[in-house]
Amino acid sequence: MTEQLNIYNIKIPVFEGPLDLLLHLIKENKLDIYDIPIAKITSQYLEYIEIMKELNLEIASEFLVMAATLIYIKSRMLLPPDETIQQDEQEDPRANLVQRLLEYQAFKEASAPLREREEIWTNAYPRTPEKTDVAPEPDLLLFDINMFDLMAALKKILNRVPPEVLKITRETLTVKDRMAHILEKISGQESVRFDDLFIEADTRVDVIVTFLALLESLRLGLVRAYQDAIFGSIWILRHNGEEAAHAIEEQEDAI
Repeated sequence: MTEQLNIYNIKIPVFEGPLDLLLHLIKENKLDIYDIPIAKITSQYLEYIEIMKELNLEIASEFLVMAATLIYIKSRMLLPPDETIQQDEQEDPRANLVQRLLEYQAFKEASAPLREREEIWTNAYPRTPEKTDVAPEPDLLLFDINMFDLMAALKKILNRVPPEVLKITRETLTVKDRMAHILEKISGQESVRFDDLFIEADTRVDVIVTFLALLESLRLGLVRAYQDAIFGSIWILRHNGEEAAHAIEEQEDAI
């Protein structure tokens, strides 16, 4: 029996959309938003779409529309300029997209105080883990991360995985098994590095199942994910408190 990944469709409450992904890529690559290298951004954007498909994540139609828009802009920029129009009067095919990105970025920045107020009222405060052999320093500020930060970290892991080799095994990988593995790995310590969750994952299937298990653990509130700097290392933190411990025990029993 060949090793296989059980079909596991997962839908998580991710509010980031295609514009968030583009802004993420612009910041990650330290690009000028007014002069976007459309070929590079289109290529990276499509890579994220492929990863979403491989993870069986539900892709909103807006992501596919944006992919088509980027490809269209790229094709227009490959066309020779219209010699009947002066160079300074020719329309930049990227102009509309840049305007949308600027407006969306301004909207997000304006809504930031509202999100902070919501955190205050819900008593949801980012915290610093206690000092352990594997955790960040206690005075280190931790930054919230989004889905695209996690996917960027996943891309790095997948790039290190050797080419797939057909294996004969009776074992079928499951997300529930990997969730139990994650909970066991983080048990007894405050946090673990994102990369450490994949140390034993030696195939692409192993990596993908482990990542799906992490997403499900995040969705259920069993663990949390933070970065120690913008685009820095990702840390997976367990929840403190009796309620969190009880939730973890219930999940372990269910698994």
